Amino acid sequence: MPEPSTTDAAPLRTLFCVTSMPVGGAETLLVNLIRRLDRSKIAPEICCLKQPGPLGDEMAAEVPVHSGLIHHKLDVLVLNRMTRLLRERQIDAVVTVGAGDKMFWGRLAAKRAGVPVVCSALHSTGWPDGVGRLNRLLTPLTDAFIAVAAPHGRHLIEGEKFPASKVVVIPNGVDTARFAPGAETNQLRSELGIPATSPVGIIVAALRPEKNHELYLEVAARVTKQIPEAVFLVVGDGPQRVQLKERAEQLELGDSVRFLGTRSDIPSLLNLADVNVLTSHNEANPVSILEAMSTGTPTVASNVGSVSESVVEGKTGYLAPAGDAEVLSERVLTLMNTPLLRQELGAAARQMVESRWSLEVMVEGYEQLLWRIYTEKTGIHAPSATEAPAEPCVAV
Repeated sequence: MPEPSTTDAAPLRTLFCVTSMPVGGAETLLVNLIRRLDRSKIAPEICCLKQPGPLGDEMAAEVPVHSGLIHHKLDVLVLNRMTRLLRERQIDAVVTVGAGDKMFWGRLAAKRAGVPVVCSALHSTGWPDGVGRLNRLLTPLTDAFIAVAAPHGRHLIEGEKFPASKVVVIPNGVDTARFAPGAETNQLRSELGIPATSPVGIIVAALRPEKNHELYLEVAARVTKQIPEAVFLVVGDGPQRVQLKERAEQLELGDSVRFLGTRSDIPSLLNLADVNVLTSHNEANPVSILEAMSTGTPTVASNVGSVSESVVEGKTGYLAPAGDAEVLSERVLTLMNTPLLRQELGAAARQMVESRWSLEVMVEGYEQLLWRIYTEKTGIHAPSATEAPAEPCVAV
């Protein structure tokens, strides 16, 4: 692990604070962001309050990763440990990722340690990313609240009551080179035992309650009554794995549903799929949808949060009212039965991601925001900073 820098200039030592780093959408997004940050401007580090998790262990080979700062739910000594860490590492900016404990302790420790820049990135519009009373009390300590889409920004202003002047929209980004259409999938299909003629649905999401996989399984049950050869993939892992497998058995889905667990070949799996499905109770601007769009795979999703920003009805996919298994199933059936429509919507989805949600746009947004605030606080300017800073989101 490198020693803290003693220079006053760039790069900014920036600590991203999370609870842990399992394989999930927000965590993968953070990994992609950190890997693409310009090291002449930002020197990233990661703080996992609990265990590093699989992605934390992976990132430890690339950047400093600190973990085990909180020992139990009521461990108030975490504040002292975090404050000491921030001072020892001479951190210039703290970015808490998500709500809950890391948002609270991360900002409070940053204040105690005299960190110039304090930001909170939020990725959802409700549980588990509801902010809560204690975290709202620390609003004066926070320089910026980062939303992932314009409607999400409005929610932070109108729903969470954050000052409009502090809410900034930085859209989620996807690696369009890695998530590209056209990957060869015959071998993968064979490895998974999926017949060549079987249409395939997919959901890529951690197996957590808010992702509502139960609804996805209900859709699978309805669709396979009409298309018995259809196969539905469940990609991801989490605390509900056993429960969801039991539910699949209750629905007598058999081999129609495959629980694949955590995978490293998500781009290939998305290319294999005919339809991407997301059934969450709440979302902001989910990365899994952007990744599917980038591979040219149309999405059928519950119309929650900012999903309608990317899934445009009849253009890049289809929307259904939250919890509506009937409409979701009808839309999935339509796409599975209409190859030309799938191709049309998939091509439009790819084009939209390239123009609006590239990883480069997201990375530049973070670099500009952190340096704008740091310059305002210290008078020190970023090296070769020529881009305009991210603009605060305005409620509409």
